Amino acid sequence: MTDQSDRTDRSNQKKNTMNTDHEFMRLAYDEARKSYEEGGVPVGAVMVEEGKVVASGHNRRVQDGDPTSHGEMDCIRNAGRRARYDSITLYTTLSPCMMCSGTIVQFGIKRVVVGEDRSFTGNIRFLQDHGVEVLLLQDEQCEALMRKFIRERPDLWDEDIAGND
Repeated sequence: MTDQSDRTDRSNQKKNTMNTDHEFMRLAYDEARKSYEEGGVPVGAVMVEEGKVVASGHNRRVQDGDPTSHGEMDCIRNAGRRARYDSITLYTTLSPCMMCSGTIVQFGIKRVVVGEDRSFTGNIRFLQDHGVEVLLLQDEQCEALMRKFIRERPDLWDEDIAGND
């Protein structure tokens, strides 16, 4: 009876985590929409610690004229200085590029939830090889927004990924 109860508890915890992951991904998606509506690349990110949003951000390359202002980087900047990042989960609508992946590893972020990697495969393997737990959602809304953007602004997309797809 205890084994069944333990399995049920673990199953319920996993379902609750998945629901929570999807809820936080919706917030990251909202950030991606903001960037899109501002004329930028639609990538959004949210940092969460113990079930609370610590920071959010979105790709601001176009808006700020800053090639390093990717969604994940903007989110991390918005969090400000922190002593540690190992209790953070980073939610990002698109698989992180090498710059963002390197920053995730550098700061010791242990868990990343990715909206989709079909538009850009990014560096999920790199993250995993460096001890980061990665959950890939293949979220239809994240993917649809990115497809729309790529169709409308292929020049800007090419500039953003610089041939690294």
